[in-house]
Formats: sequence, C-alpha cells, structure tokens
Amino acid sequence: MEIPALTFPIVSYLDETGKLTQGCRHVPDDALLVKGYKIMLQTRLVEERMITLQRQGLISFALTSFGEEACAVASAAALELGDWMYPQYRELGILFFRGFTIQEYVHQMFGNAEDLNLGRQLPVHVGSRKLNVVTVSSPIATKIPHAAGCAYAMKLQGEQNVAISYFGEGATSEGDFHAALNFAAVRKAPVIFFCRNNGYAISTPCSRQYSSDGIAPKGVGYGIPAVRVDGNDFFAVYDGVAEARHYCLEGKGPVLIEAMTYRMGAHSTSDDPSVYRKDSEVEGRKNKCPLIRLRKYLENKSQWDAKQEEDWTSEVTEELTQAIHKAQETPPPPICSLIEHVYFAVPQTLKEEMGDLPCPR
Repeated sequence: MEIPALTFPIVSYLDETGKLTQGCRHVPDDALLVKGYKIMLQTRLVEERMITLQRQGLISFALTSFGEEACAVASAAALELGDWMYPQYRELGILFFRGFTIQEYVHQMFGNAEDLNLGRQLPVHVGSRKLNVVTVSSPIATKIPHAAGCAYAMKLQGEQNVAISYFGEGATSEGDFHAALNFAAVRKAPVIFFCRNNGYAISTPCSRQYSSDGIAPKGVGYGIPAVRVDGNDFFAVYDGVAEARHYCLEGKGPVLIEAMTYRMGAHSTSDDPSVYRKDSEVEGRKNKCPLIRLRKYLENKSQWDAKQEEDWTSEVTEELTQAIHKAQETPPPPICSLIEHVYFAVPQTLKEEMGDLPCPR
C-alpha cells in the first residue's frame, strides 16, 4: 500500500551572509529591524547572565533561548499589542519587545516582593497583564487550548485581534495540542499556533517523537493551513506571522506555523546535553545563528556597526548589573501573599492561620 508523503519546504529569505532574497511579502523597515536585533541581543545577554547566577546559587533555575531568539522577537514584531500571547518558556524576547524591563524580569527570577507573581512561580515563568502576555506554565502544552479559547472569545466579541500560542515540537505529543487545533479549526478561531521545532524535547530527538514530516502536516490533518519557516531567519518568521495574522482576521480560522530552529544551549540548568548529543552537532549549527544573520544584513545596509554593538552590549550589561543588585536588596514577598489573589473569598480557617503570622496590615 502506497501512502502519499505530505512534505513542506522551509521558507527562508535571509541567507548566512546577510543577503535577502526576493519573495518576502512583509519586509520590516530598518528601524524595526534594528529594534528587533537589539532585543535579540538583549535577550541573549540577560539569559547568559541568568545561567551564571544559577551556577552561583543566587537563583534556583534558569532556561535560555540561545539560537531561537528570532522565533520570539520576529513574531512579536509582526503582531499588535492587543494580540494575546501565550508563551511557553523560551519566549523572553516577546516580553522585552513589548516593553517588559530587565528589572521586572530579574525580580521574577529572584521571586522577591517586586516580582509580579510574588514568588508563586518558578524563575523564567513570567507574564504581564498590561502587555497581554499570559504567564508561563510549567506543564507542557496547557496554554495551547487557552490560546484557542481566548481567540474564540475575541471572535464572539467582535475584536480585531488574534491570539498566539508558542510551544516546542515535543508539546505536539500532548492531547492538549490536538484538542486545541480541532476546536480552533471547527470554530474558526483567530489563533496562530507557533511551533518552535528546535530538534529536541529535552533529550528526545525528533526522530523518536513522530514519523510525519515534522509538525506542519498535523495542522493539515485538522483542516488548518500550515507553513514551515526558517526559525533562524528574522524575515521568514516575521513574514509568516504577519501573513497568518491577516488570514486569521479575515475570519478564515487558525494557522499553524512550524519554525525550524535549533536549541544551542541545554534544555535548562537541570540538563546536561552532552549525554544525548555531540558537541560537533552544535558547532555545525552556529553559523545559522539568527543574531549573526540579521547583524550581517544590517551591517550591509549601514544600519549597524561594531561601535553600536559595543555600546548596546555595555548599556544592557550595566542595566542588568544594577537590576541584579536591586533584586538582591529587595525582601521576599510577605507571607500573607501565599493566599492573596488565590481565593475569591479566603476561607476562615486560613484567615485564622495567617493571623498568627507576621503579616503587614
């Protein structure tokens, strides 16, 4: 029995020398590209420092998006502030792009009294109500149905906005992924399902996760248009998300984007990638780094140079250092915050228990 193969090409516009080919439908202007590059560089510098802090024992956990920064930043650049974002845990760039400060992020990493979550979440599990970025959740794939439901609610209310859900290819093995796609397809919800296919679900390679040609065919199975883009190409990601947003707002339903990228770092500070992949594999991917490619493009257009790189690196590093000092001096959340904003009405038993503890009134 012959089963026809369903394959998808990788859409890419920016090569490794920084040259942009023809065909890109939505080309960001130079100012937006410079901002995008600066945010990607800022994200990498901040995450590198968080790894150091974790190794020093100053924070408990850290996780990076090394090599995947364009997936977050370019997609954020193609959306509007009114669009709801449901990140997984490698999308720090979307927050920085929307205006989340380094200080706000560092407070969350320390889980202190200035943390928006008041220490209730692991480090890296960040969100912002004012920026329409829903807080990260540890369980994989749980936010995919939430994004679909949010999009459907906006459709019912006549809002001209979309929702976007970010997840890795490993999340597509969860039932939440399939339930969300089916619901969104049937209800024609304006949601973008954005899969970062970075090659590994922690230590499990793609070859042991599925036998289909990647994730894109899974969208087709639910009647959802799907596209595969080069996740390390700022232009390809931006173009794909901009086109998907337009499609959603026409009332046609959801879109699945599979962004082909690579996880340059460990899964987290609790992971040792040398156990399941060779260093030579990582080395062979470095020339595809999204920062290098976009920087070369900007340099070719005289929009960026070594002096600007040095100045921006110094500025971010100084701001980051000051943010860390301030976070270290900030006290932990008050004990009463354990139950505040958790219950609609705090049970009397908890009120009595909290009455025996030192809690500001």
